[in-house]
Amino acid sequence: MGNILRNIFQGSCDDNSSNYDTFIDIQNATPNSEDHTVYNVVSGVLGLSAQIINDLESYKGATSEIREAISQPNNDYQQRHTWREVCKFVIVLKRLYEYSQEIENVVPQLLYPLCTGPRTPIEHCESQQALIRQFAEILHFTLVFDGLKMKNPAIQNDFSYFRRMLQKMVQEYHEDTVEMSMDTANRMSLFYASPTPMLKMLSNATTKFVAENQSIPIENTTHYLSTLANILKNMISNPKYSGYFTSEEEIQFSVYVMVGVIILYDHVYPFGAFSKKSNIDVTGAIKIIKSTNLNNKQHLLDAIRFSTVHYADESTPKSVKNLLE
Repeated sequence: MGNILRNIFQGSCDDNSSNYDTFIDIQNATPNSEDHTVYNVVSGVLGLSAQIINDLESYKGATSEIREAISQPNNDYQQRHTWREVCKFVIVLKRLYEYSQEIENVVPQLLYPLCTGPRTPIEHCESQQALIRQFAEILHFTLVFDGLKMKNPAIQNDFSYFRRMLQKMVQEYHEDTVEMSMDTANRMSLFYASPTPMLKMLSNATTKFVAENQSIPIENTTHYLSTLANILKNMISNPKYSGYFTSEEEIQFSVYVMVGVIILYDHVYPFGAFSKKSNIDVTGAIKIIKSTNLNNKQHLLDAIRFSTVHYADESTPKSVKNLLE
């Protein structure tokens, strides 16, 4: 993963690949003294990401039990059995949702030091490599999480059944339930209703960061995002850097991060990622994704199409839409 990130966050805003033909070695990046507190907080959150992905990968759901309960509404045993099975999975869903809130909380903590201060963008990259790596890891986690969620309809079905049956099972059957407030249940329902819940959360967190920090020029944030996307695009497509990719996992990591940055940029930049004013070569990025052998590349293409806010704009070039539709 470190090799992939050597070229992250350096370059200029125009889309001349020569401007991104430099790299920073952050394979063994350590935080400087001023970033140490933020780094430790984010590390504590990212340290749980592998377990969260494992929980999602192993999520089987209570589909068969729910089907039996619906078909046997007068069978008290089946109703109780199904409810208890569903609650087991809702505990997992609650844990996943709570983790998304932790990610949401650390995103502005990462963006603030990367977008403020007297340093130029390149100076930020050279002195804050550890934070840059953490931001990229969050982007990668986000798209992996959403890819798994989209392939598992049991997640939303389980939680819908839980909410629908909650009052009846507690009041009539006197069954135990998963402890959560009504507000949390409502928020979880909205979270899992989204086809890409983690990406939606990350986009909202980035947009909120820009809105709540009026003293930080929006260009500071959009500059970092466009630079990151273009550098990754250059690394993946430039044969000069082929030696830096030693595995399919490293290529996948860089492609995922590139897609995540494009989506965030589209949410933050007023004209969107697809406009002529955009500093990201979206067409080139899409062509790169389509040229890879990644099994889940359609998920990435769909994320660009459906998780951005400006794709449906009339200003989006037909050439881009032809590539995605």
